[in-house]
Amino acid sequence: MALLLPLFGFLCGWGLATSQFSTPLKSLFASLLARVFIPVVIIYNMLFYQAGSLSLMLFSFVVAVLLFYFSLGLFKDPLRALCFSYVNMAWLGFPFAIALFGPEISAPMVALYVGGSIFGNIWAVTSVSSDKQAIPDIAKKVMQSPPIMALSVALICRIMGVQHLELHQSLDLIYSLAKTGMSFTGMCVLGMWLQQTKVYKKDLLQSSGVALLKLVCGVVLCGLTYWMIPIPNIEQYIGVMFLLFCLPPAANIVALETHYQGTGTSARYIASGTIMSCGVVMLYGVVLHFI
Repeated sequence: MALLLPLFGFLCGWGLATSQFSTPLKSLFASLLARVFIPVVIIYNMLFYQAGSLSLMLFSFVVAVLLFYFSLGLFKDPLRALCFSYVNMAWLGFPFAIALFGPEISAPMVALYVGGSIFGNIWAVTSVSSDKQAIPDIAKKVMQSPPIMALSVALICRIMGVQHLELHQSLDLIYSLAKTGMSFTGMCVLGMWLQQTKVYKKDLLQSSGVALLKLVCGVVLCGLTYWMIPIPNIEQYIGVMFLLFCLPPAANIVALETHYQGTGTSARYIASGTIMSCGVVMLYGVVLHFI
């Protein structure tokens, strides 16, 4: 079921892409995912906190920063560096993680998502904008982002002692529905997006090289983290930590680029990177199955 639901969502999105409702549905599903389903999953998992979550947040944030400056030094292009480091955790990361590792992986995935989201909110605009961003403006944007607001709600709930409730079946039900909605809507948006996107051979070749480079970085950084940093339960988390390096660029990069630069260069990177990522994740799933 963990694999069938994302597949069903993808096929629904692919079929809906040609309908007259595709544009409003894509916006609706993306909004539900970012502003409802993922925040609910974050609140639940932070309310019933698991050891190692803070370490995973720091890991995803630090890794994104390292990848950004590594790519910037290599390509001398802030936009390409952002596409290399800021990955699509929202409508691809969660469905892929649940499909590969099962629903129990939600807690570590939430922590990784929050760290990556903080990076994105700080680095995304500063990378595509020619104007220097004021620190108070950046801080305000971070604090108003859905993941941080969800963390704030979870903190308030913990202060109120909600986590000590003996009977919380209603919370469990809401959490289960949110996970289902998150997986379905994420893959549905992917299906609609890919069906309407043209990708050329040269773009795929370039993305394959980038994907290989990112996988090498993943092996090095995950290996160093596993052996040198004492993250609680890292044996259970290392697989989903490596998944970060299999994911494509975040889809909202092209929206920011269009807004601040009036161009859409990153759309090619995102589209071809997404297709390549689907292949990489499938291969990763096969490897996991036989380990």
